[in-house]
Amino acid sequence: MGFTRDQLRSFVGAEVDDLVGPGLALLFVGINPGLWTAATRTHFSHPGNRFYPALRLAGIIERDIDRGSGMSDDDREHLVSLGIGITNIARRATAKASELTADELRSGGEELRALVRARRPAVVAVAGVTAYRVAFGDRTATTGERAERFEGARLWIVPNPSGLNAHETVDSLAEAYAAPARAAGVIEADGGWRP
Repeated sequence: MGFTRDQLRSFVGAEVDDLVGPGLALLFVGINPGLWTAATRTHFSHPGNRFYPALRLAGIIERDIDRGSGMSDDDREHLVSLGIGITNIARRATAKASELTADELRSGGEELRALVRARRPAVVAVAGVTAYRVAFGDRTATTGERAERFEGARLWIVPNPSGLNAHETVDSLAEAYAAPARAAGVIEADGGWRP
């Protein structure tokens, strides 16, 4: 599946529904939907995004998900059945996360707090340290597990899987995502990705 530039531009400002279900254990949080995500209605959807390959390598999911053409209903059910959910800090789709305002990120952070209070996942994993710093006013935040709880949930800041994040590989992302998945009980304590 492919889109023209004009087709993608038509999704500026669109929103993508959260992927959450009963038994939510691990909530992954992106920055905001990209235009490809909005077009396919699939979080972390872009042919160059490494989120689903990293989940697969980490042992969090048992099958490949075609991030270029979007999830099937069966794919969504697969994630939900594993206790995995996906949302974003900001809801508005943009071509680049840098198009978001600080106010949008802070407001989205408050909405995220409300979602976590309502759905009560064991673990929240925010993918993107820069957006986390702005949304939650913590300029010194770094990746890894945070000492503080996030509305009762354990909190990790994990690397953003965008293909634009050249500092990360599928291997390094798998390692980063396996830690919160173990903590949430999504994979066995001794399971998942190992170097």
